[in-house]
Amino acid sequence: MSLNIVVTGGAGFIGCNFTRFLLQGTDYRVLVLDKLTYAGSRRSLVDLLNHPRFEFRELDLADGVGIRRALAEFQPDAVVHLAAESHVDRSIDAPAVFMDTNILGTFTLLQEIRRYLASDVAKHVQNFRLIHCSTDEVFGSLEDDAPAFVETSRYAPRSPYSASKAAADHLVHAWQATYGVPAIITHSSNNYGPYQYPEKLIPVVITRALADQPIPIFGTGRQIRDWIHVSDHCRGLLAVLERGRLGEHYNIGANCERENLSLVREICALLDTHCPRSDGCSYALQISHVSDRPGHDHRYALNIDKMTNEIDWRPQVSFSEGLQQTVRWYVSHLDWCRHMLDRAASSAASTAPLASPSASAKPLPTTVTSSES
Repeated sequence: MSLNIVVTGGAGFIGCNFTRFLLQGTDYRVLVLDKLTYAGSRRSLVDLLNHPRFEFRELDLADGVGIRRALAEFQPDAVVHLAAESHVDRSIDAPAVFMDTNILGTFTLLQEIRRYLASDVAKHVQNFRLIHCSTDEVFGSLEDDAPAFVETSRYAPRSPYSASKAAADHLVHAWQATYGVPAIITHSSNNYGPYQYPEKLIPVVITRALADQPIPIFGTGRQIRDWIHVSDHCRGLLAVLERGRLGEHYNIGANCERENLSLVREICALLDTHCPRSDGCSYALQISHVSDRPGHDHRYALNIDKMTNEIDWRPQVSFSEGLQQTVRWYVSHLDWCRHMLDRAASSAASTAPLASPSASAKPLPTTVTSSES
């Protein structure tokens, strides 16, 4: 049965990949709602704009009237809520926007879903569900020898970003218990892959390396993250959408823990092979240790047994394969990176100095000569 799916934040990293995944792998119709902040761009959806099952609306989640109209006209069977401010550094520098988007935006969306489900226009909708996409960061930080987080782990957020996501999760719980909004919450580990805005670790390393800029590493670089390719996350979201139980939480990870410094060296080695520096030296020479982030979480890891046992989902992309694919994508899409960084540089909302080239640094090259045939 064909479904109508609303994807909030569908012009962002995970959202555009999930939208593309739905249109290519299902017969569902998709409506993307996106505010188009610095990290969201129509350019990330350009190949979908003429797709017969795709619609796009530029819309702020704080615009309750706009959301109400979109839901009434599109009549969705499900909403996948991916819209969020998500960069920890930005949340430390400018927390207010995280409270507005992640908390008040989620509140407004929940209220309008309530209104929609109570309306005559939604009477034909069967088994509606909201998939609220959260993060492993709401659980706080793990020690090296601690077991991975499970779905019932205690919330212990340590940054403005993770606190805002935890608050949004609690709102979803409350609106389900009090008003009967049918919802499921997912927690994913660190995503990587194409179309990720160059403020997150992997695209920062690639773009800064190719621009002959220092590659910043917080503190010792010994922080540990659990990585999942965005395509595996998309498969997991669809599995939860189609087979998940209402009221449940599901962890979507890949059992792939890496120290930040080791990961950066892996990326530099791939760049050394695929597009070597003109002087023959390794990109690893550009690694620069900087002051650690305040309240920096040491380790994240997710136990995914529930996804595997209950929903029959497991990750398919090995980290080696996924990282190589990701490096190749960024090397061949420097125009997209340049476009995104230029938009952020001209936006008053841009507050992350590690994401943008310094005035004295070289810009991203127009082309990169690859050693691959």
